[in-house]
Amino acid sequence: MKSTGSVTRWYVAASALLVVSVLLGASIGAAGPSAWRVPLALLDHLPFISIDAGISQIDWNIIWKIRMPRVMLGLLVGGMLSIGGAGYQGVFRNPLVDPYLLGAAAGAGLGAVIVLTVARDSTSTWPVDPVPVMAFCGAMLTVFVTYVVGSGYHGSGRSGATLVLAGVAVTAFVSALQTYILQRNADAVREVFAWILGRLSSATWSDVRLCLPYIAVSVVILFAMRRHLDVLRVGDEEASALGMSVARTRVIVVAAATLGTAAAVGVSGLIGFVGLVVPHVVRLAAGPSYRHLIPLSFLAGASFLILADIPGRTLQGGAETPIGVVTAFLGAPFFIYLLRTRSGQVAQ
Repeated sequence: MKSTGSVTRWYVAASALLVVSVLLGASIGAAGPSAWRVPLALLDHLPFISIDAGISQIDWNIIWKIRMPRVMLGLLVGGMLSIGGAGYQGVFRNPLVDPYLLGAAAGAGLGAVIVLTVARDSTSTWPVDPVPVMAFCGAMLTVFVTYVVGSGYHGSGRSGATLVLAGVAVTAFVSALQTYILQRNADAVREVFAWILGRLSSATWSDVRLCLPYIAVSVVILFAMRRHLDVLRVGDEEASALGMSVARTRVIVVAAATLGTAAAVGVSGLIGFVGLVVPHVVRLAAGPSYRHLIPLSFLAGASFLILADIPGRTLQGGAETPIGVVTAFLGAPFFIYLLRTRSGQVAQ
């Protein structure tokens, strides 16, 4: 267990990294003012502060209406996927699970595919963008079906292994449906895969407002369940002997993590490795206690996704690299390195 002073230093470092990440994300882009002027411009728009940043209204619009929504969405999505992964790893006591374990990714993908293929000719009448709405509904519905199937197996609602098996089966079925629809609508494959690979490039303040309430509720619940997750580390039987309702705790954590994950993938597409790698890095740095793992995972995940979005803006000289490609490129080798060099600690 890490000392209190050591953990405090990690909180300070993670908070500072998030501030730096936000400033870098707002400062770098294909067009707009010089990077050093952006922090001054942001300070100039704070109450009771007046600084001549030397930028035009057009440059400020680029900062506030194009870059900042992208940064804020990356903060929310990265933080949510990270604590969602930490929550799933806690209730299933398995370091290799992520927030897509019970089918959220497959359900969100199916919802988006339906809109982008079958229903794309009728979406112009929707009052809001139907893709995130249907992706959110698909993710929630898939996880609900997974939980009903897993909990109904011989009444074993307390078994985490049963839920995992149900998640594998439901994910395979939903993925098959998605593949079938794509095969029948081959002309929409490019657009569908652009969404599946993850995107922050089209982020607006409307997207931020759309997912913020769900992510906020999820974060509050997962923060409140931190001590319960610590108790679960000793095992289901031991936790029950200590007076904790294991089934109730599992339902609350899974529901909260799924709600936030569904909202995140609804507006950003499928972004892999964030919910798998970031909690491991935090666990190695600050220890396995969920009292610290949950908040530090949020800070670290938010910073990671904001920083991972920066190469996507610059690698192809104006063209966008999907952020899911960048996170996989960065996350997969690093996770392999962790497994090779720190396997004993990763498995805690």
